[in-house]
Amino acid sequence: MLKKFIIIFVALFGCLLAVPTLYSPAARFFPSWIQPISLGLDLKGGAQLLLEVDTEVMFREKATQLYDGARTALINRDKGVIRFSDLRNTGDRVTVVIRDSDDVSKARGRLRSELGDGVQIDATGNTITIFYSASEKLKMVEDALNRSVEIVRRRIDALGTKEPSIQTQGGRYIMVQLPGVDNPERIKELIGQTAKMTFHLVNENITREQMASGRPPSGTEFLPYMEDNGQLIAVYSRIEVSGESLTDAQASFDQNNMPVVTQVFDSTGARRFARLTTEHVNERFAIVLDGKVLSAPVIREPIPGGRGQISGNFTVQSAKDLAVLLRSGALPAPLTVIEERTVGAGLGADTISAGRIGSVVGVLLVMISMLVMYGVFGIYANIALVVNMMMLIGISALLGATLTLPGIAGIALTLGMAVDANVLQFERLREEVKSGSSPLRAVDAGFDRALKTVLDANLTTLICALVLFQFGAGPIRGFAVTLSIGIITTLFTCVALSRVLVDIHMGGKNRKIGFIKVPK
Repeated sequence: MLKKFIIIFVALFGCLLAVPTLYSPAARFFPSWIQPISLGLDLKGGAQLLLEVDTEVMFREKATQLYDGARTALINRDKGVIRFSDLRNTGDRVTVVIRDSDDVSKARGRLRSELGDGVQIDATGNTITIFYSASEKLKMVEDALNRSVEIVRRRIDALGTKEPSIQTQGGRYIMVQLPGVDNPERIKELIGQTAKMTFHLVNENITREQMASGRPPSGTEFLPYMEDNGQLIAVYSRIEVSGESLTDAQASFDQNNMPVVTQVFDSTGARRFARLTTEHVNERFAIVLDGKVLSAPVIREPIPGGRGQISGNFTVQSAKDLAVLLRSGALPAPLTVIEERTVGAGLGADTISAGRIGSVVGVLLVMISMLVMYGVFGIYANIALVVNMMMLIGISALLGATLTLPGIAGIALTLGMAVDANVLQFERLREEVKSGSSPLRAVDAGFDRALKTVLDANLTTLICALVLFQFGAGPIRGFAVTLSIGIITTLFTCVALSRVLVDIHMGGKNRKIGFIKVPK
């Protein structure tokens, strides 16, 4: 008796989970963890962006790191300076000429120790070429893709966009689906910014003639000033503090009620920022974002504690956007929008309406067929079918799954499989009665002997659904999720709930089974 009570309770609870989805005004009476199922882009409308990770830029930046590492390794005074010339960065490779042939082997060992095993070091005569191996590049691309997905997700979540779908595709692409977003321009702008922030000292020794020539001396860069596109600021190439040390950034207002961005550094960044502001009082330092100078204030006094403030020509919105970018972190490589698609809400509404009508018509036809074929037992099969559908919707909503058009196809397939399971059980029951078993024994044998076939059919389908989920993307995953949940609810309703309903009907007696002639 307890087992029957638990099965009925689970069935009722599963149906209850579907109520906010099937009747949205009722959602306000339910707790926050029971909410309507989220609709996908094809049903709700919205925007879809396909982003490409610019690996060439990433490899050039990595080559710059190789350049700095090679230079550090060769001029290591503790181990002895190795004389070299013509150290240069060409694309994704670094080349250097060792002056003394006897030092080539020593230089290679020094470089290997400094740069690690992922770097390939080839020597032709006195010329050493340094580059990342193919396997290391693949790891870099995979790592950049995964980090980019997380950073994009943090940026979009910070804007309050609900139910975004962010997935990798093809090894170098990211698919972003934004249900309910009609104008994705602001999101595109935030996603597209690398948001790499660095702090540099300003080189005040540069003359106007040098600035006009556009050729900065070694160790200095001419960067555009955001507040004045025509103005360049000379900054030292050396990074004093990196934006990677930021732990928080918030939009705020200064003493003049102007929008600013306040920032908080971690312990390492706080020490470096304190040392920078202590050793260079009355000097200017530049705050550089993606190769452009945000501001270049004068250091009036030391700033300990790891807290700073970025001022500039900000609006309230631009200050908030910059804070979002800094909090989410810098992208490991630039992202480029190579495809954009907008789905109108009207098209989504039409799709929902068509799917609803199709599902209702299909379910009604199936229910009528079950009534005609199995009489009273058909009613129990139909009850299990309705409970199955409601549990599928309710559990999907509870798990945070997103319903898409392929997901509706998964629901239809699930209902078909559920009916098939009941047909197998009832036909087996019919065979048992015809072979001379009493109705009670026929019910027990019919359900028990059909169980293996039902389990085999559903479990093999579940394996296929899991494979689709693992290797599929986008709509395919939506179909796989719905189908997987549907298989579990089918096994519960058709194997457990149907049996309970039939047992209640029999009442422990050899009652006549309407669709079967009982032998005398």
